[in-house]
Amino acid sequence: MPTLPFPKSISVVLPAYDEEENIGEAVDQCVDFLRRAFTTWEVLVVDDGSSDGTADVVRARAAEEPRVRPILHERNLGYGAALARGFAESTGDIVFFTDADLQFDVRELKDAVPLLDDHDVVFGFRVYRYDSVLRCLLSWTYNRLVRVLFGIRVRDVDCSFKLFSRPVVDRLVLESKDFFVDTEMVARVARMDVRTVEKGVRHYPRPAGHTTVRPSHIPKTLWTVARMWWRIRIAGPASERRGDGAGAA
Repeated sequence: MPTLPFPKSISVVLPAYDEEENIGEAVDQCVDFLRRAFTTWEVLVVDDGSSDGTADVVRARAAEEPRVRPILHERNLGYGAALARGFAESTGDIVFFTDADLQFDVRELKDAVPLLDDHDVVFGFRVYRYDSVLRCLLSWTYNRLVRVLFGIRVRDVDCSFKLFSRPVVDRLVLESKDFFVDTEMVARVARMDVRTVEKGVRHYPRPAGHTTVRPSHIPKTLWTVARMWWRIRIAGPASERRGDGAGAA
């Protein structure tokens, strides 16, 4: 069993868009766990231009607990942009992100954090998915596609349970503004000389609200995959050979 509290500091990044019904409980779960598990911690909630009361709920939680930090986008910039903002403003030795829809249990960090003693990145994978059959099928196909294209071996690239050491975060340059950012993270980390490990995590049904991912997003996603494949696999290595660093992570 891990010894608590953990000696390292942690930043938890929660991107949120129209999650008024879930965000309060998501923040409360984080605060309850982090108070017991870490001496130094923060929760950065990036409200990505929500049209509901998400920002008001986050402000109320921040008024009760100053280690909850609201980061508010005036307009919706995209999931990837929200994550990049949270990473940029994080201060912890460890940076963890998950979604605000309560489909992952932050308490599973208790077993994930000790893995960073011997690794630099922990990639979660869902041991069982509470998603529709169509979405599971699309995810299965997508995972196999990007594993081939980007030469990565992570089994669940779009699992929103990822844990990074500070040196990796400081080197991680994210360009994607949308949900492709999960794949970009894994692809860029794969090109770093770092140690990674996968850990199974439980996945729960969304208690309220609805996902913003739709089958209609497939054409745009495929275009993004092609564009980022060029940036990461072709332009990046070529730039590094020239020595100018363009496109490198």
